[in-house]
Amino acid sequence: MSISIEKSTFPVTGMSCAGCASSIENILKKMDGVNEAGVNFASNSVLVSYDKETVTKEELKSSLQSAGYDIIISTENATEEQTEFQDKEYKEVKKRTLWAAILTLPVFILGMFFMHWKPGHYISLAFATPVLFIFGRSFFINAWKQAKQGNVNMDTLVVLSTGIAYTFSAFSTFFPDLFISRGMPAHVYYEAATVIITFILLGKVMEEKAKSNTSTALKKLMGLQPKTLRAIINGEEQEIPIEAVEKGNTIIIRPGERVPVDGTVIKGSSFVNESMITGEPTAVEKTEGDKVFAGTLNQKGSFQFTAEKVGKDTFLSQIITRVQEAQGSKAPVQKLVDKIASIFVPTVIGIAILTFTIWMIFGGELAFSHGLTTAIAVLIVACPCALGLATPTAIMVGIGKGAENNILIKDAESLELGHKVDAIILDKTGTITKGKPNVTDEKWLINENKEVLRSKLLALEADSEHPLADAVIRRLKEGGVVPSKMKDFKSITGQGAQAIDENGKTFFIGNRTLVEGQGIKIDKTLNATIQKWQDEAKTVVFFTDEHQLIAILGIADEIKTNSVQAIKDLKDLGVAVYMLTGDNQKTASAVAHQVRISNFKGDVMPSDKSEFVKKLQVEGKVVAMVGDGINDSEALAQADVSIAMAHGSDIAMDVAKITLTTSDLASVPRALKLSSKTVKGIRQNLFWAFFYNVISIPIAAGVLYSLNGFLLDPMLAGAAMAFSSVSVVLNSLRLKNIKL
Repeated sequence: MSISIEKSTFPVTGMSCAGCASSIENILKKMDGVNEAGVNFASNSVLVSYDKETVTKEELKSSLQSAGYDIIISTENATEEQTEFQDKEYKEVKKRTLWAAILTLPVFILGMFFMHWKPGHYISLAFATPVLFIFGRSFFINAWKQAKQGNVNMDTLVVLSTGIAYTFSAFSTFFPDLFISRGMPAHVYYEAATVIITFILLGKVMEEKAKSNTSTALKKLMGLQPKTLRAIINGEEQEIPIEAVEKGNTIIIRPGERVPVDGTVIKGSSFVNESMITGEPTAVEKTEGDKVFAGTLNQKGSFQFTAEKVGKDTFLSQIITRVQEAQGSKAPVQKLVDKIASIFVPTVIGIAILTFTIWMIFGGELAFSHGLTTAIAVLIVACPCALGLATPTAIMVGIGKGAENNILIKDAESLELGHKVDAIILDKTGTITKGKPNVTDEKWLINENKEVLRSKLLALEADSEHPLADAVIRRLKEGGVVPSKMKDFKSITGQGAQAIDENGKTFFIGNRTLVEGQGIKIDKTLNATIQKWQDEAKTVVFFTDEHQLIAILGIADEIKTNSVQAIKDLKDLGVAVYMLTGDNQKTASAVAHQVRISNFKGDVMPSDKSEFVKKLQVEGKVVAMVGDGINDSEALAQADVSIAMAHGSDIAMDVAKITLTTSDLASVPRALKLSSKTVKGIRQNLFWAFFYNVISIPIAAGVLYSLNGFLLDPMLAGAAMAFSSVSVVLNSLRLKNIKL
């Protein structure tokens, strides 16, 4: 890649539909120096690859501003600016929808039940005017933006149908004789215009609500890096802002603090929680010469390290950048309805114009009145209510059904894509396994005074900083063990710990190296048990005194109860299952064998997971990613369908478009089945919406007039339109009764 080629993700403002996303892409792609532009409508961002020597960020911004859009090019507070804009937009749309609904209600009542009451026409006009041109102005603005680009979408049809219905109604209100003298009924259709605007505004509120949360994950990732740190500057300990740290600075980390930048430990030791990198719940011991990474959490110990990577070079910053790129590089959300609209809208407009023209030529004395009536009837009967309802009603019912089954869907796109998934990647820890080490096996070699020995073991582990100590403590306390008194506790680096009881006897807890260091031999029978546990991915802990081995404990992250069946269900759906984990290859192999996954990989870094997702996507697969940790966030952002497990990190749940409120893996195949059923419902809805249009549009155009003198009154056209909408809603409600 040329040095002058820049690849940047910019937050976008002023984008209200998938058509806008397409327009922004086209505007940018036409600019000299822009190689590629991909808009992510869901996250309100655009990923642009451009030659910075040919075109500047300011020129990109200016070009979009001329078309009514904008991008945020400042790097300092871009996320905050976009969040502020989205929050403001959501509140504005919510307010407009509320007022539109309040004013639409009396218009609807007057239009449906008091249609011949003349004063009601003026009241309806007074209420309908602000609904269309104040609270519904965004449809008119967007339709104009699309028209300037030579495009049409559903907003175009909304504007034409509501605008013509309103204009016709206004003329009927003020000049009824103008229509009556030409043999036309002076009907008004204010209720049709206002109901359409209000309902579609309601859909916008739901959309803006979802989009207002898209930057939460990145904000939380950025929050993992502390704002200040303590460093040794000129021989003195000072607190400095994160921006001031430089390579080579010596940084001090105390218990409970997050590591601010990447570096190497030069003094002290501790255990550091690196789950954001590996996904593993067990903290990693850090001593002199070990690497530490920004965003990881120190536990009880203290240490000093030399800063080696700062600012955008840290591991955490690279994760943030890759999450941004993954979110921004997705293809724009082109809803099926908008794709259909590109053909349907011009066709309907053409039919309406053709209808009017034919009547004007062959209509005789009532040519104008019949031509205008039929043209309006065509536009009203083809109004996008049923078409517009086809997808959102099915999605809404599908989302509700998902919630009943512990599946929270944040993004309708994921629900629409789920049925196409043919490859799924599972994280190990917290997804297939419980994500918390537990004592799974105990073998006591000395049963005399066993309860006394258990109390000494509890006392020894209670003082230990080792992350596996919690599992032993939990097991013993559940058994009602009370700790005895121990003194002179001492941690043995890389081996374990020791302490002395009230009788002066020393006890040890730790690994095999510690046991062998005491000169204690392990017999062959016990070695077979130890090997078996290790083959099952269990960590073996040894409890001993100065002379003999007392007990061995097996500690492991247990596999969840339903994991095996859930993986089988996924395979039965024709989905290829992969397991990726930051844990070592031996543990990965043991877990994969137990759950019958043949495609697995251990020692995987966060970036490796996202690269694996890309690899499968390049092969043409629709990829789902299931995870629960910060280390999964890149892959979740990159995947076509992203699913976060309950009780995982907030960041994983924010990045993922589907969150399971249970930690049960069985909900994953249910989510894919729900997608299949929902998409089937959408297709049925679209069929019924078009069925009514295919039948109604020719009748509205007057094809029956030559046979029996029948012309479809615009009022009846409105009723037909309403009936088509009702049928779509009823069909969507059938999804409530499906079994997953």
